[in-house]
Amino acid sequence: MKPADPSCAAAAGAPGKSGAPSRLQRLANTAAGVGVALALACGALAVGATSAHAAATIVIVNLNEPGVGFNDTTPATPVGGNTGTTLGQQRLIAFQRAADLWGATLTSSVPVRIGASFEPLSCTASSAVLGSAGAAEIFSDFQNTPRANTWYPSALGSKLAGTDIATPGQPHIRARFNARLGLFPDCLPGGGFYLGLDRNAGDGIDLVTVLLHEFAHGLGFQSFTDEETGEQVENQPSIWDYYLLDNRLNRTWVELTAAQRAASAVTWRGLSWNGPVVTRNVPQVLDPSSNLGVSGSAAGNYQVGDAAFGPPLSNPPVRGQLMPVVDQANGSGLACTPLSATNALAVRGNVALVDRGSCDFVTKAATVQAAGAIGMVVADNQPGDVAGMSGSDPSIAIPSVRVTQADGATLKAALQRRSRTASGVVASLGLNTTRLAGTDALGRILLYTPSIYSPGSSVSHYTTEAKPNQLMEPFINDDLTHEVTPPRDLTYPLLQDIGW
Repeated sequence: MKPADPSCAAAAGAPGKSGAPSRLQRLANTAAGVGVALALACGALAVGATSAHAAATIVIVNLNEPGVGFNDTTPATPVGGNTGTTLGQQRLIAFQRAADLWGATLTSSVPVRIGASFEPLSCTASSAVLGSAGAAEIFSDFQNTPRANTWYPSALGSKLAGTDIATPGQPHIRARFNARLGLFPDCLPGGGFYLGLDRNAGDGIDLVTVLLHEFAHGLGFQSFTDEETGEQVENQPSIWDYYLLDNRLNRTWVELTAAQRAASAVTWRGLSWNGPVVTRNVPQVLDPSSNLGVSGSAAGNYQVGDAAFGPPLSNPPVRGQLMPVVDQANGSGLACTPLSATNALAVRGNVALVDRGSCDFVTKAATVQAAGAIGMVVADNQPGDVAGMSGSDPSIAIPSVRVTQADGATLKAALQRRSRTASGVVASLGLNTTRLAGTDALGRILLYTPSIYSPGSSVSHYTTEAKPNQLMEPFINDDLTHEVTPPRDLTYPLLQDIGW
């Protein structure tokens, strides 16, 4: 047995080297950074646990002291099917809904205990730690172990052993969530947890969705190998590592050196999930990938980030000459204010190329749309990987995509020789039907591996390029449902790959 975090820290900071952190963030007008770290359950287990009886029993163990957290007696109005009349009751009911959903999905003869509490966690007026959750302990070489010398999270190990292998008095999963979120001016005011069960969170943060994500980490959706250094716990891999495939070297993490594992963790699109259950279900879950096709100079297919606003890309694609907006002295084009007559003439009936910066993406789209553009391509202003664009405006009727700084420079170079109204470079904004969104060349889903290591996010999540958005991405998206299975979601198939 090995504690998942030997420091036993409750804060969502850097985990112990043997831990596998996760980070779930919310993309919204006010960004709420959500740190999630694995933590050992330090306190004694409380009585009065509630449970869900289905294919597996999930037990929520209330670790809060009287009057706080789950025991907070602040009056609350029932909302969205949550019938609790106090804040504490509503929190527990939301936890129980997430437990019921996972309990109906999993199969285990050993009840899974989740030690849970609401506590004051780090937050500011613009960002907050939502909570922490993860496996309390990891085990190897237990009864009926499928793979020798391999770490398994406590809940999965107990299922496979057919008996509870957790240390007496320990839960299988430890979960902490922010008791102050949205309730105080210094803790993301107006961005609190939505405690309803009906997925109508609006501007709130759907607690059931967050819980489903965090419980999945505790069930095993995580590596216990240090993603930053590639070092294994006591020189043993975790079961997760058998399915992490470096798709450049075509070798799994158990076949790589520590240095090679660390390198693949920061190789954009370099790490795939090689599990057979996930791969078999990918075609029925994921949609075709978005694509910027360019003909003429700089011809090729460019990877793009999708916009949360405007119409989604579709086929037949929106096609037009690519024309840059130039409204700055350095030759860049921000499109933050109405375009000049010259710029408006250039983009009218064409696809506008603009630069990121100075204003939000929606403003840029509205600006070029007002000038008559039929589409927008945003070139990033910083090095990095493909990323999407947040924002909301129902009046935006043109498609928009985002390209990397490097690809933006390539496109700009191709547009150097142009007239006021034509470039000869034709851009097509549509779908690549030969490749599913968020997959590698062989159709395996990618893991989240930004080129700059992101503690708590890298490796232990699916790529953000998946469409539709998946529960186990590192960002919480407003279109997520409470589903964890195909044809909507690939979370449960991954848990099946590792033994559930």
